[in-house]
Amino acid sequence: MKPLNGILVLDFSQFLSGPSAALRLADLGARVIKIERPGTGDLSRKLSLKNLVVDGDSIVFHAINRNKESFTANLKDPYELNLVKQLIQRADVLIENFRPGVMEKIGLGYEEVQALNPRLVYGSVTGYGKEGPWKNKPGQDLLVQALSGMTWLNGNKDQPPVPFGLSVADMYAGAHLVQGILACLVRRAKTNEGGRVEVSLLESILDLQFEVLTTFLNDGGQLPERSAINNAHAYLGAPYGIFETKDHFIAIAMGSVIELGQILDCHELTTYSNPDSWFEKRDEIKGLLVEHLRTKTTKEWVERLESANYWCSEVLQWNQLIDHEGFKVLDMLQDISRFSENELITTRCPIRINNQLLKSSKWAPKLGEDTENIKLEFYLN
Repeated sequence: MKPLNGILVLDFSQFLSGPSAALRLADLGARVIKIERPGTGDLSRKLSLKNLVVDGDSIVFHAINRNKESFTANLKDPYELNLVKQLIQRADVLIENFRPGVMEKIGLGYEEVQALNPRLVYGSVTGYGKEGPWKNKPGQDLLVQALSGMTWLNGNKDQPPVPFGLSVADMYAGAHLVQGILACLVRRAKTNEGGRVEVSLLESILDLQFEVLTTFLNDGGQLPERSAINNAHAYLGAPYGIFETKDHFIAIAMGSVIELGQILDCHELTTYSNPDSWFEKRDEIKGLLVEHLRTKTTKEWVERLESANYWCSEVLQWNQLIDHEGFKVLDMLQDISRFSENELITTRCPIRINNQLLKSSKWAPKLGEDTENIKLEFYLN
């Protein structure tokens, strides 16, 4: 039995942040019903990566909305809105990620919903919070990364701002929303009281940067300065970075530059005896590493460094990763399908409960697939 069995979640959200939170709750055993607009549904049904579509919906939609049901309702229609309100009265959790004020305009704001179901946990995701000059700005991941300062941490010193190659703001906001929802469910078990959980993409991506922001705030306001050579962390000294070898690449984490020089038989590195210089002269040190590491293969360097317990790793591409025994033993992949057709391979929930993997082959629902069955089950009229 999964820990959230018996919990009913109504997912009004679309795109990535809210649906990713609902997905994690579904993986943990909750029943998740997507409330979608007739005709179009969640807009991510058409948000494809590399134009990949299966059974009429994007691969993105399949990956992030598997293990859910779909109930269509026109929330501007009083009768259909009333059906949804009846569902809300039976639900444990509601998730929405509309712009501020939209749910209130519909009649499903927190106060209205709390009156219907005081035990409900109401989760909201916004782009930038519900107040301030940015509140109505589109809550889109790249825009949030740009505003957050994060893009000045990536790339080398002479490069322009570099965004992260994933929707990190969306995913972290979804994870933070799950944390808040679970906390409120624990409290409800003790007090019978529901609650309101609010997160924003901007706040989540700021929290993601807590290490470097704390450094900045306590360093006289000095802006981070990226390494000019093989930058991997604006606040860490040499040797931290990814370097080209004779045949590929190697990642080297933090450690003694002197010890590294001894292990690699690079005498020039052993002359940097002052640890302070490992940051102050990081580009100089990394320049030496760039030249030296090109003389042998990745395998040769990794074997030498690992035998000396110096932190390093080969740099894999996805095809190499998936073929590696270190990946295979994790059993991270699962198959999902619609009616035993159009099978897809995707990742599983990364959490284990009592040493059990949380897998489900249940597909992402077709638009409105479960509407009639849900009406009958819950006696909606």
